[in-house]
Amino acid sequence: MAKELLLEIGAEEIPAGFVPKALAALEEMIRKELVAARLDYSVIKTLGTPRRLTLVVQGLPAVQPDAEITAMGPSKKAAFTPDGTPTKAAEGFAKGQGVAVNDLQVVTTDKGEYLCVTKQEQGRPTHELLALLLPRLVAGIPFKKSMRWGDLDIRFARPVHWIVALFDGSVVPFSFGPVTSGNVSRGHRFMANQPFPVRDFTHYLEECERHFVIVDQERRREIIRKEIHRVAEATSGHLLPDKALLDEVTYLVEYPSAIIGSIPAEFLVVPKEVLITSMRSHQRYFSVVDQAGKLLPYFVTVPNTLAEDPSVVVKGNERVLRARLSDARFFFDEDRKVRLEDRVASLKNVVYQQKLGTSFEKMERFRALAEQLAGQINPAVKAQVSRTALLCKADLVSGMVGEFPEVQGIMGREYALHDGEEPAVAQAIAEHYLPIQAGGDLPVSDTGAFVSLADKLDTVCGCFGVGLIPTGAADPYALRRATIGIISIIIDKGYRLSLDTLLDNALGLLAAKLTRPQAEVKNDVLEFFRGRVVNLLINDYPTDVVEAAVSVGFDDLADLAARVRAVSDFRKRPDYQALTAAFKRVCNIVKDGVDAPVDPTLFQDEAEQTLYQAFQEAKVKAQEETARQSYLEALAEIAAIKGAVDHFFDAVMVMAEDERVRTNRLALLTAISRLFGRIAHFAKLAG
Repeated sequence: MAKELLLEIGAEEIPAGFVPKALAALEEMIRKELVAARLDYSVIKTLGTPRRLTLVVQGLPAVQPDAEITAMGPSKKAAFTPDGTPTKAAEGFAKGQGVAVNDLQVVTTDKGEYLCVTKQEQGRPTHELLALLLPRLVAGIPFKKSMRWGDLDIRFARPVHWIVALFDGSVVPFSFGPVTSGNVSRGHRFMANQPFPVRDFTHYLEECERHFVIVDQERRREIIRKEIHRVAEATSGHLLPDKALLDEVTYLVEYPSAIIGSIPAEFLVVPKEVLITSMRSHQRYFSVVDQAGKLLPYFVTVPNTLAEDPSVVVKGNERVLRARLSDARFFFDEDRKVRLEDRVASLKNVVYQQKLGTSFEKMERFRALAEQLAGQINPAVKAQVSRTALLCKADLVSGMVGEFPEVQGIMGREYALHDGEEPAVAQAIAEHYLPIQAGGDLPVSDTGAFVSLADKLDTVCGCFGVGLIPTGAADPYALRRATIGIISIIIDKGYRLSLDTLLDNALGLLAAKLTRPQAEVKNDVLEFFRGRVVNLLINDYPTDVVEAAVSVGFDDLADLAARVRAVSDFRKRPDYQALTAAFKRVCNIVKDGVDAPVDPTLFQDEAEQTLYQAFQEAKVKAQEETARQSYLEALAEIAAIKGAVDHFFDAVMVMAEDERVRTNRLALLTAISRLFGRIAHFAKLAG
């Protein structure tokens, strides 16, 4: 009969951001442990609150199944001398396996003959195995930061106070530091801070809730979501959606409720982004807005207790918020006493990166690059671009951004408007940081887009240029995000730009700072872009389509996106498989191609002439469509020669004995392959 494991690790309040990752790691680790222990299961589930990490595994066997274990040893050559005498390698292997040398077997592998031993291992009671693996599990949970307490030689996110470990209702005995496992959990720290015994998972959930603990994070999240919307709608507005804050609050409380408080009207003169950021980042408050998105003078908070008198809780939160918003109001008033333009010189005292210089130097570089982009694409906004680039980093030395870094750019916009700058410049100052995250909002104006591109290009090229290259584990300068931002903006705007030229221009402005050869840096950055553009496009298109298009080239990112869309649509045609097969056949035969003109006088078969004529007609039409980036239409024109291609292969032996005829036929196929090879490498397409 299938059995159940219940594990609960009770601790002091664990930081909210630690809990989801710890639960994911706990689930992954128990899966690996169970596989290694040959224990089947039906369900694994993890649950968590600030004070407890819980694991339940259902469908476990009472006893581990028996197994035949084969252990590989040294090679036969190393195990025996030429006359067959066992060496120390053979004797050591046999001793380690608990068998005599005569019991060792010789097996033939891909690498040669090796010793092995096969043993029958009897399954152990699951209860015994769990007593061994659970301590490893608890000790192995990774945290961003762990701590030691007292003089104990153990580490955890916060001090552990109790452990529940039950298998089929019986305690699995083990210790973690001074804490010994048992069947006793604890209730809510403030509303039911008392121990209670549990029998199994169902009983555990019931008892936790009776003691004011909602262990299941998904249920807790849904309770919070409904409650915060309910109290917000009691005003004249509605809750400002904030998924990240909802996720965080879910792991800050064990028994949630929601209350609403008021923001003094005097603070509403401060930009709403500052108020929202202050309430969100420092107090974990949700904001309330009207139908037009205007901030209303209310906030919603989620306390961890059921208040006997909610008005007392509200007043306490309003008092704390008033102090916080008073700081914001002070910074806002003080910052506006200094013009944004007058702050630019202060950037000379701000080190952007030790090897790349100050923020002022960076601004001068990307300002020149942004002006080049404007001159190439939209000269009418060049003056706006230059002004935006000059001012866009000035708010970094303001008091408000120093206190609330999240509002950089937004405050630049507000201060620029206060100073009387052009509205287009002010808006572009805010836009130049976009996108803030993958899939986030992009700059609307060309001015904002040009400055954003230039700033991000300088960041990526500069960091690569001084050896600050992202690794799989670390990307401190957010170069992946910056690169995805560049790609997204270019594709969204449809800018016809050469990535190769962009990098040359950016690296040229950085020449005095580079610590690596410029050509080497450029190659590394191009490869980095290739990886990011593939990852970005495969979110919306099939992987083989993206790879087929990228393999032709990705210098013009807008053109690449158009080709990917076209090929993706093209494969929806009912005759796609047949068309692809025909084109692949052409590609596979010519491979690198034959660089020679096609000579119609060398045709020996009607099929050659037919294919040549069909190709000539398709070529003219396809080139016209390609010039307009109408790649789907171009593919349709090329597809029209499919019948002639099939007829050619049926009637003609491409590799003719006559070298001139053979070369001519290969030249014809090369011309055809290069016609659709301008759009995608069809040999890489599936099907």
